[in-house]
Amino acid sequence: MTHNPDATNTVDTTPFVLTRTVNAPRDLVWRAFTERECLAQWLSPTGMTVLPEGRLELRPGGLYHYGLRAANGFELWAKWTFREVTAPERLVYVLSFSDPQGGNTRHPMALDWPMEMLSTITLTEQGDKTLITLQSQAINATASEQSAFNDGKPGMTQGWSGTFDQLDVYLADLERRSIVIERVLDFPREQVFSAWTQPELLASWWGPKGFTNTFEEFDPQPGGHWRFTMHGPDGSDYPNHSIFSDIVPPQRIVFDHVSGHHFKVDAVFTAQAEGKTRLTWRMHFDSVEECAKVRAFVTNANEENMDKLQRCLEALGANRA
Repeated sequence: MTHNPDATNTVDTTPFVLTRTVNAPRDLVWRAFTERECLAQWLSPTGMTVLPEGRLELRPGGLYHYGLRAANGFELWAKWTFREVTAPERLVYVLSFSDPQGGNTRHPMALDWPMEMLSTITLTEQGDKTLITLQSQAINATASEQSAFNDGKPGMTQGWSGTFDQLDVYLADLERRSIVIERVLDFPREQVFSAWTQPELLASWWGPKGFTNTFEEFDPQPGGHWRFTMHGPDGSDYPNHSIFSDIVPPQRIVFDHVSGHHFKVDAVFTAQAEGKTRLTWRMHFDSVEECAKVRAFVTNANEENMDKLQRCLEALGANRA
């Protein structure tokens, strides 16, 4: 970190801290903080919307660069420069105001505001809820910049509280559009993850009871395609096409199902004690109405799918014994 010779040790440098408990599991809250399409739905001051331009590179050294627009046409740009990405627990980034090209700028309405702020977001599981802890502090700041930051803490509390209100609304809507199945499997996480990423294993258990599969293409990497035909017990064939958007071995698999009903699958693999794995399988639909149409069938079908996965893992363990 570069030392600012104008900085002083006589000014209070206590960080700004704000906590919020949201009624959503941690993996869902992590997604809300780390996917651009999710951030666009809630991360903006009241009265502003996120511009479609921008980019997100979720890695140390990567950026989340985004723009906001007010109803009167005023635009504001900012960026996060990631220092730490520890899914699904912790994000550390340097926040700065920006221009559309990604350069650092001064706060357009407070010229003595710090150029950079080190921010840490920590997500802590609390049963089915999540505690969000936001900590922010000025870095490389002059005495006047640090004083401006300190004086601005009440406004930051008000602004972030309103933003977290929007997060509450977004998470509640996302839950209404989701079908969630969860099961603890008596197998290590790497083995469960392999059953989702090795095509010969996946083909053996994917689908409800009585269904089999023929895979035409399977490329489990971001942007990769998964094309297969599911064969029903009555002889009917069901072509399927999905596109992977995120693969984090052995933690998470995300793909978009783009044929027939459109939905996103988000599978999270959490290591448990005694070599077990908690598998959380979420399907996110485009609307509450679309989700409601298929909820009863899909919930039962996914439970049957979990049963088949369990038997696949049991057979795999027996074969390796």
